[in-house]
Amino acid sequence: MIDARPARCDEVAAVAGTLARAFHDDPVMVWLFGERDRPRLRRLRRFFATETRRHLRGDDTVLTADGHPGAAVWARPDRWRSSWTDVVRALPVMVPSVGSRLPRALRGLGMMENAHPREPHWYLAFVGTDPDRRGMGAGRAVIEPVLDRCDAGGLGAYLESSKPENLPYYERFGFGITGRIDLPDGPPLWPMWRDPR
Repeated sequence: MIDARPARCDEVAAVAGTLARAFHDDPVMVWLFGERDRPRLRRLRRFFATETRRHLRGDDTVLTADGHPGAAVWARPDRWRSSWTDVVRALPVMVPSVGSRLPRALRGLGMMENAHPREPHWYLAFVGTDPDRRGMGAGRAVIEPVLDRCDAGGLGAYLESSKPENLPYYERFGFGITGRIDLPDGPPLWPMWRDPR
């Protein structure tokens, strides 16, 4: 049994490493950070460290467990949109990592924001399990506590899935597909919504 808990500030590197390994073969991350394996893994670590710090600083919910088998980054209701301050803070990581792909990345981010629901909800920005620890319940452990909060507060939950094979996994938690986002010259994303129970 894996017990999820809030990530601490001194665990940013460990959480980022777990998410980087989990997303290493993700179609959107390959589109965003390039096809070469080793540079992409390094870029993913830097990206997820930046995102984890941002969400911890913003008092959002970042869940992990002892040994970091998985992690989830949840944005609180009405806090899912990146502020200009967040964008400026991310530039030192994004510009060298994304390079010439930056214009299409920004277009893709705009498409995601346009498709994002406006009603209050918890946003599952990232969830991943270390590839060596899949099938042990780490994903469920970092997803369910916030879904329980959603149910208790009468709030929905939202995510975008970047892999079609993950759609049935999220459907087991009560998420349903609400559309499709075709990224510029890139892979599709499937927006998914869950009503409170």
